Amino acid sequence: MSAETSYSAADITVLEGLEAVRKRPGMYIGSTGPTGLHHLVWEVVDNSVDEAMAGHCTTIDVTLRDDDCCQVTDDGRGIPVGQHHQYDDLAAAEVVLTLLHAGGKFGGEGYKVSGGLHGVGISVVNALSSRVEVEIDRNGRHHYMDFVDGGRLETRLSDVGDAPDGRTGTTVRFWPDGSIFDDTRFRFQTLAERFQMMAFLNRGLRIRLRDEREGDHHEEVDHCYEGGIRDFVAHVNASKESLFAEVGHIQGEEDGQEVEVAFQWNTGFNTDGLHSFANGINTLEGGMHEEGFRSALTAVMNRYARKRGQLRENDDNLQGEDIREGLTAIISVRLSDPQFEGQTKSKLGNVETRSLVQRTTNDKLAEWLEEHPSEGKRIVQKAINAQRARVAAQDARKSARRKSALDGAGMPDKLKDCASGDPRESELFIVEGDSAGGSAVQARDPRTMAILPIRGKILNVERVRSDRMLKNAEIQTLIQAIGGGFGEDFDVEKIRYHKVILLCDADVDGSHIRTLLLTFFFRQMTALVEKGHVYIAQPPLYSTVVGREKVYLKDDHAKAAFLVDNPSHKKEFQRLKGLGEMDFAELQETTMDPARRSLLQVSEISEGASVMADEVFSKLMGEDVEKRKRFIQTNARDVRFLDI
Repeated sequence: MSAETSYSAADITVLEGLEAVRKRPGMYIGSTGPTGLHHLVWEVVDNSVDEAMAGHCTTIDVTLRDDDCCQVTDDGRGIPVGQHHQYDDLAAAEVVLTLLHAGGKFGGEGYKVSGGLHGVGISVVNALSSRVEVEIDRNGRHHYMDFVDGGRLETRLSDVGDAPDGRTGTTVRFWPDGSIFDDTRFRFQTLAERFQMMAFLNRGLRIRLRDEREGDHHEEVDHCYEGGIRDFVAHVNASKESLFAEVGHIQGEEDGQEVEVAFQWNTGFNTDGLHSFANGINTLEGGMHEEGFRSALTAVMNRYARKRGQLRENDDNLQGEDIREGLTAIISVRLSDPQFEGQTKSKLGNVETRSLVQRTTNDKLAEWLEEHPSEGKRIVQKAINAQRARVAAQDARKSARRKSALDGAGMPDKLKDCASGDPRESELFIVEGDSAGGSAVQARDPRTMAILPIRGKILNVERVRSDRMLKNAEIQTLIQAIGGGFGEDFDVEKIRYHKVILLCDADVDGSHIRTLLLTFFFRQMTALVEKGHVYIAQPPLYSTVVGREKVYLKDDHAKAAFLVDNPSHKKEFQRLKGLGEMDFAELQETTMDPARRSLLQVSEISEGASVMADEVFSKLMGEDVEKRKRFIQTNARDVRFLDI
């Protein structure tokens, strides 16, 4: 047997302690890009939030310091400092920082309710940091320890004096390892949005974020909401026109489980305004708590509509999607033993929680409607209008299917499809304009690349119901080409392309078209975005000649970087015109060739961003001009971080 093909006991490698984390960081934090970097902060802060949920912490301070250091301080009980009962030579705090699956959330009395169930959080942060410092104030004493080089204990836990002012709590400072992460600089806005959501979900908890980094704007935010999730709903709906002023609120408790729901309808047409949380964790894929609420909401509203005479005996029942049109609702449950599907914790599986949420909604929502007859009447009337629009949309869909069958064609005429029938290798380029579409057809690999030219700007779906949306020819074409349906019926498993690439000009009109397309995908094909199937092609803005070679530069930042690297460069820079004026060879070389092109994947930079994404789309694409203007002014200087 050759050395190349041998396989023996010597080939089995055992990664001990935190080595496994450093070897495969993506398994623990998702990636080594911005998402993974910020995940480190979530892990540390989540421990402090667990203290708050246990009733022992009121304030969390997060500070961004120079040298890419993040400091998290809370006023909780402090990590236990006594000797660990399983390890004679280690204090409990040292165990928590150096061993995976070590924590106070596995059945002890420390935490009845917690989000961090796997015990890998703070130890993973240690493993992926070049340095970690921990200060613990507990029982009147101040303790200190530090780690270097991915978790190596440098200073043992030591009692270094009295706790200042008799305080209790924990301070963690960590420096992400630059050899692991692509970039170690934290984004203030990403942290601020996540901490705001945490504060909403933990009524009365104060979370402060300060940016003390040199050269930054030394921003500071202070989040504390006495109204909890009611304030959360009001915040999400602030950029929309509410159907009524008051945010509804119901809650229930049973066998150590708690459920809290806040809700308010707006005049919009979206049906995806339901967001759920379990022990403060955003359950993006829903689960039993959402199922319980959805089924009870539909039953309660139909009973109420018939009791009030808004639905007559022969009228069809309202469907769930009719009732949820324009609804913004936050469902928050707390339970001692949550069963999440997978490490990502994106779906709640506790059957008993569904029963609790269902009973609470059945009883308490019915009471709320009886106490708020005016609001109830408006909700039902909106749902009836949505029902009529849904029936009209169904008729439009049937008509489109009949037309397609009569034409004998299953795909749009404009679509230049690829030869491959494997979605995993197939790409759909959505191209702005027929002229660019012609060049793209010539530049493509016809085996794997399909081209769909669209004319002009598609309908802004943020402002219309589905019946009107389906009358738009460009939207019909998009739905037909992608193949997964739309709205609540969208099935990401049926899409015909695993890369949907937006190819638009790098000007104002191109940006507007791109944003309209992203709004459509986010609202009507949400899973397409969430599963990472949407990309933005980045055609270069400039070209220049270096020697005999033509060099393309993506944008002004790339041009500036090029001049820094080539200070003696004297050749002119050509500002490239629109895609329609590129010949096919140039388009292929700069934008479509997989080996040379630049694609930006559209994805959420932080966990739990779906609620805030809803708010952003409402601001940018809704009717309120002033809120849109303020949002753009606030975020303009962070444009380098945007995924659109």
